[in-house]
Amino acid sequence: MASTGKLTSGSIRYHLFHQTWPNVFGVAALMSIGIIDAYFVGQEGPNQLAAISFIFPIITALSSLGVGVIVGINSVVSRALGRGEHDLAETRGLQGFVIAAIAGLGIAALLYLFQGALFRAMNAGEDLAPLIRAYMTPYALGFPFVMAMMSLNGMLRGQGAALRSSAILLVNAAANWVLDPMLIAGWGPLPGYGIAGAAYASVIAFGLAGITAFILLQTSDLKLRLSRFSPEGWGEGVRALVRVGGPAAISNSINPIGLAVLTGFLATYGKDAVAGYGAAGRLQSFAVVPLLALSGSIGAIVGQNWGAEQEGRARKALLYAVGFAVVYGTAIAAILVIFARTFAGLFSDSAPVVDAAAHYLVIAAWGYGLYGALIVSNGALNAIDKASNALMVSVGRVLLVMVPAAWALGAAFGQGGVFGAELAANLIGGSIAFWIAYRVLRGGAEKERARSANAGAPSNVQAAE
Repeated sequence: MASTGKLTSGSIRYHLFHQTWPNVFGVAALMSIGIIDAYFVGQEGPNQLAAISFIFPIITALSSLGVGVIVGINSVVSRALGRGEHDLAETRGLQGFVIAAIAGLGIAALLYLFQGALFRAMNAGEDLAPLIRAYMTPYALGFPFVMAMMSLNGMLRGQGAALRSSAILLVNAAANWVLDPMLIAGWGPLPGYGIAGAAYASVIAFGLAGITAFILLQTSDLKLRLSRFSPEGWGEGVRALVRVGGPAAISNSINPIGLAVLTGFLATYGKDAVAGYGAAGRLQSFAVVPLLALSGSIGAIVGQNWGAEQEGRARKALLYAVGFAVVYGTAIAAILVIFARTFAGLFSDSAPVVDAAAHYLVIAAWGYGLYGALIVSNGALNAIDKASNALMVSVGRVLLVMVPAAWALGAAFGQGGVFGAELAANLIGGSIAFWIAYRVLRGGAEKERARSANAGAPSNVQAAE
């Protein structure tokens, strides 16, 4: 059956560019939400800024579960399209939506019930507990909207609808930009809700983005059709989605979990260290937007070509993407290091907070290039149903490098040692992830050459070169 994937022919570099540039705007808009939250919440006082700094790794981890949903649906949809199985692609998308909705409800209940114990484990002080609870309670109740929105986005990603996918993120961010100042500080007849206002703004934005995602999907090549829901093949569909989406969700959430552990280590040095780390973390998230966008776009390209048995093109996409990640990451690190205190001063007037944020940037920013290699390589592995390999790298990076290094280096060098642990984790994890992804894709390319030789046809690997 002929491939129905539009990314299985034409220039790889062209597809990488045209799938990534809309994603840059979408991811930048998404990352800006954390910066906007930090800015307006920070105006409420240092305790509020410290509270949102404790919250940030948790909501990032939760959002990463949603990213896992996108990755799982993207993977099965793109490979089905690459094989020319359009109806199966729609069926898998619907199954993913149902799974995401059920998971969202379960996670929301757990978060609501155990949020207190979670933040006590992170060494959040009792004085911050009411502020954290004021944010996390409405956020937990709105979390199912996140999962629903992400599942619809996964169907758009898998078919290569980059502009539509990015539009969903832009709607989400724009709603936050408008609602944050209104609900945090108050506007006109609306009272200010303080830190809780940031959560209310996020929940409303999730709902608006979900509606937008549904409308855009129903006018795309793939649609959410209830007629595709059938008990026949349901078990196989769940296994296919969970086999990729489960490890991908854990893989994407393990990094913010590691950052939450680092936040706990830094809490022993005081609230200023935590606030500075939180502010710098938001700046980091914005600085690596092109890398995050690239990691999101490579999945559809690799997945469709892998499904169409054009593994050489998939390998070429990885090489181009990782090369860009290393060059861009190194360049942006140099800028952040040179202007570290200037950037840090955007988030706080407190000298100790600025010192901590600048200290982090000077050390950790040099790992951004290989962090990009990590997430791009993992994106490629997820796309070809090798999510367990990506999970192995991500878990090892955090549990075998980041946490032990933070404990050892923190004891020896203070908070600078904790920042150095993140640098070490990125350098080692990124190198290993690329090595594994390249070997897997090279093995596929060798199979492609063998198929072409047996058929007496020119190799697609050579054509992709």
